[in-house]
Amino acid sequence: MKQHSARVSGLGTTIFAEMSALAQRTGAVNLGQGFPDTDGPASVIEAAVEALRSGRNQYAPGPGVPELREAIAAHQQRFYALDVDPDTEVVVTTGATEAVAAALLGLVDPGEEVVVLEPYYDSYVAVISMVGAIRRPVTLRAPTFRLDLSELRAAVTPRTRAVLLNSPHNPTGTVLDAEELQAIADVAIEHDLVVITDEVYEHLTFDGAAHIPIGTLPGMAERTLSISSAGKTFAFTGWKIGWATGPAPLVQAVLAAKQFMTFTSGAPLQPAIAGALSLPAEFFAEHAAGLQARRDQLCGGLADVGLDVHVPAGTYFATTDIRPLGYDDGMQFCLSLPERAGVVAVPHQVFYDDVEAGRPLVRWAFCKQESVIDEALNRLRGAFG
Repeated sequence: MKQHSARVSGLGTTIFAEMSALAQRTGAVNLGQGFPDTDGPASVIEAAVEALRSGRNQYAPGPGVPELREAIAAHQQRFYALDVDPDTEVVVTTGATEAVAAALLGLVDPGEEVVVLEPYYDSYVAVISMVGAIRRPVTLRAPTFRLDLSELRAAVTPRTRAVLLNSPHNPTGTVLDAEELQAIADVAIEHDLVVITDEVYEHLTFDGAAHIPIGTLPGMAERTLSISSAGKTFAFTGWKIGWATGPAPLVQAVLAAKQFMTFTSGAPLQPAIAGALSLPAEFFAEHAAGLQARRDQLCGGLADVGLDVHVPAGTYFATTDIRPLGYDDGMQFCLSLPERAGVVAVPHQVFYDDVEAGRPLVRWAFCKQESVIDEALNRLRGAFG
């Protein structure tokens, strides 16, 4: 009997599950999977508890509860001056991962091409494959991890349907700048492409780097589907409340797919996230500043160990080149690291088609308590001097 369909047989297990299981099995400090080890605001938790107790435990409307859709629209106006109709241009999803999947299922046909920045979040590859589409990678290369505009233009063909962006970018931490975004916009307009943009780290940028939604650029609002979630912004990754905003036809395409996947998402959690989105500006600034401090703590410690560190401008992650320690294969390094040092990290190469570009690179998460980062660094110093 055939055990798997062709569309999933080559996908294997996500690297995040694999490395987290390795951390649990070995007792290693987990700097691999990007989840915080502290919860988000207590007031948001209490709002969810109140929703549970007040009977909001049955199916929410498919597009999301009205107060969350209104809060998402208000967020887009507040931070980016984007006018979004909460009734027709917002859909709530089970995390940003479902939003990306539903967007590709709803907007891309088999045989069409999707331009995607690599290294890429691993679900992108899986969903593009399941859609039957063809990925056209554009590589962000070390040490700068900036967009090569000539590679971008070369990736577009008459069969290209969409560009899938991620900025701030996981795993490199790159925040695309105005020039890079304008180049993408120019290509999208010239070739009449849809842009699907994963912006889950939108509020987690450092050193004055500014997140610019590509949908704010001239001519882009009508062709951009913007995706984000509560997980990263508010440190509630397990709640899986995400959303997509954009022109009504693009949002309806997402909803057309989502309704047959999860139908609806986290009813009692939605009103809590509606409240979270209206938190004062100080919350967002302090959250980013706290992460920047832990970024600096981790990056400084990794440099002391002898690694070549690429300091990120955003996200939860820092990237290192492991060759100064005498290694040249990130996968072998990460598989041996729990036994040698009692720490787990994630190899970059699993995020690339161009495996050689990522082979010597390793990703480390700094969305952890300072004491946890200290423990990991102490173990690494003990192992590597």
